[in-house]
Amino acid sequence: MSTGSIDEAVIVVGSGLMGTGIAHAFVIAGYPVTLVDVQAAALDKSAAVIRKILDDGVKLAKITQEQASAAAQRLSTNTDLAAALKNPNVGLLLETVTESMQLKTAIARAADAALPERAVIATNTSALSVTEIAAATQRADRVIGMHFFNPVHKMKLVEIVRALGTSAATVERARAWSAAIGKTSILVEESPGLTTSRMSALAGNEAMYMLMEGVASAEDIDTAMRGAFNHPMGPLELGDLTGWDTRLAVLQYLHTTFGEKFRPCPLITKMVKAGRLGRKTGHGVYRYVDGQKVPGSGLGKL
Repeated sequence: MSTGSIDEAVIVVGSGLMGTGIAHAFVIAGYPVTLVDVQAAALDKSAAVIRKILDDGVKLAKITQEQASAAAQRLSTNTDLAAALKNPNVGLLLETVTESMQLKTAIARAADAALPERAVIATNTSALSVTEIAAATQRADRVIGMHFFNPVHKMKLVEIVRALGTSAATVERARAWSAAIGKTSILVEESPGLTTSRMSALAGNEAMYMLMEGVASAEDIDTAMRGAFNHPMGPLELGDLTGWDTRLAVLQYLHTTFGEKFRPCPLITKMVKAGRLGRKTGHGVYRYVDGQKVPGSGLGKL
């Protein structure tokens, strides 16, 4: 079982928002982490974000300068997955790449072929089948879902997703890793969309339908969710943060599985085609400058 020892290394594949947050969570908890991405520029950006989170933690007196420096030293980056997989001390590989079954199974196969027998392969997928990913390996008992939430350094929940062949020991190891990095875990039997993605996808999709129909402005729809239900973010703000390309892929998958209630709002499809994906492109439902929402920039009646 994982104890947070520096003897057990972690590989995080994908240096987007989620991968960056997950890598930070593990290095601050004491794990040596290798962050892998095919784009060197993306890795540089991710490492800079992690350093900023650590620096902010020092400024807020949440950690000491010594702890921040030690955590930063535990992070390494690599554009070559095959090279990273040669580390014999790896106990966990956690992939958080785009929601593509082809890409995720390719990573799982590569990891299965190279990692130590004891190592667990985890996926951060929010909608795809962990069982199908596991089937690409020879260690289905050691493949599991670990679904984190953005921003990882602030959000406390991890959904532990048990696939058809996942062993009880692997579930316990995933729970132990989650606890070691300060997260609360819930156990979910594999189902498309898990618990949170199904609820979030429905809310975000309905919010986009209301926006498209002119029921209310983007700002007012988000204010309604924050004010009436005490959510920290409105559904349109959350969609911008997640990325509308990701949200569209999840909705398309859920629509295929569960039917009409998950049919993607046409406005989401239109925005994705226009490249208005959210914060990562500087323009989604709202506009963003240096990652900050521009007040009054939300879409009104279309």
